Amino acid sequence: MRMVTYNVNSLTARLPRLLALLAEHEPDIVCLQETKVAPEAFPDEALARAGYAAGHHSGGRWEGVAVLAKTDLGVADVRCGLPGEPDPDQARWVEATVGEIRVVSAYVPNGRALGTPTFAAKLAFLDAMARRAGELAAGPAVIAGDMNVCPSGLDVWDERAVHGSTHVTPEERRALGTVVGTGFVDAFRTLEPAEPGFTWWDYRAGHFHKGFGLRIDLALLSKPLALRLVAARVDRDYRKPTKVRESKPSDHAPLLVDLAD
Repeated sequence: MRMVTYNVNSLTARLPRLLALLAEHEPDIVCLQETKVAPEAFPDEALARAGYAAGHHSGGRWEGVAVLAKTDLGVADVRCGLPGEPDPDQARWVEATVGEIRVVSAYVPNGRALGTPTFAAKLAFLDAMARRAGELAAGPAVIAGDMNVCPSGLDVWDERAVHGSTHVTPEERRALGTVVGTGFVDAFRTLEPAEPGFTWWDYRAGHFHKGFGLRIDLALLSKPLALRLVAARVDRDYRKPTKVRESKPSDHAPLLVDLAD
């Protein structure tokens, strides 16, 4: 079984790129973030033609998350929103059951700047996430998406370059660590303990080509599900303009995780 998590940074803009990814990698499950579409504009028909069903939490211009699955697997028991999240109007959490797996697509708030209400809201979201993760940990579950936290120094090109900024603070790392500590495993880092595995690069100043990236897109597997983990990798090609010429890339690249059947 193959899972993918991908922050598309606008599903409308990135649909040709997403459809190319589905055709190339044939994932069984896909978690999307920053879909940025209204509920009525979600491309259910295009995805159905590609062989995928969808459960989504769509909020319009901002945010938006979705879980896709191959049609024969189906998407059941869709639940939108995270209990206890600080801003329920933002579409940042959706759950669905695919086969026997409880699948979560999550988009953690950016936090913007230290010492601000938006940073406090980010920490509050991570606290709520830890409570829900603890409820899911006993069974086969995956929480995948844009966590907007670099778990360690290996996950950022240069901690000095982002000193004093979000994504790398002890507070954020502790909060994310609490989520993982409820009974989850960071799929990529488990298999690649020394590879940076960046998933995001700023559009500006050639950061992608310079290797100035962050690893903020994670797939957290519950320990029962992690027993099936066999591979994890970032497909950097989908960050390149040349990969799908009719669609500009997102600033994120998709993370692929393979599980034994």
